[in-house]
Amino acid sequence: MVGGSADRDKDNIAFVPLAMPLMFGPGAIATVLGITSTIRQQSSEEVASFAAVAGAIVATMLVTYLCLAYADKLTRFLGPLGIDATTRIVGFFVSAIGVGLIFNGVIEALETHGVTSLH
Repeated sequence: MVGGSADRDKDNIAFVPLAMPLMFGPGAIATVLGITSTIRQQSSEEVASFAAVAGAIVATMLVTYLCLAYADKLTRFLGPLGIDATTRIVGFFVSAIGVGLIFNGVIEALETHGVTSLH
């Protein structure tokens, strides 16, 4: 069968080894650990903070599922320029989260060593 289902399946084989570690690998784990490390242990809202992080994880899982389930429709709707713009915007958000985590770490290290009290 030329151009049939076997050809389509052969084209999509790279999804599993390349995309899965990027979505569920060390980067995702490091992000969760980094965000949960910003929760103060003495805070009276500690449980609510962890619930918010858990809710964010569930929301991210839902959005990821929807994006993967409707990938063909999204690709056709956005087109190459829309995909490029979306990739750049998401990259900016990831960079902003990283800078925020670094900033919080530096401030906490300075407070630990008695240099300043900024929080």
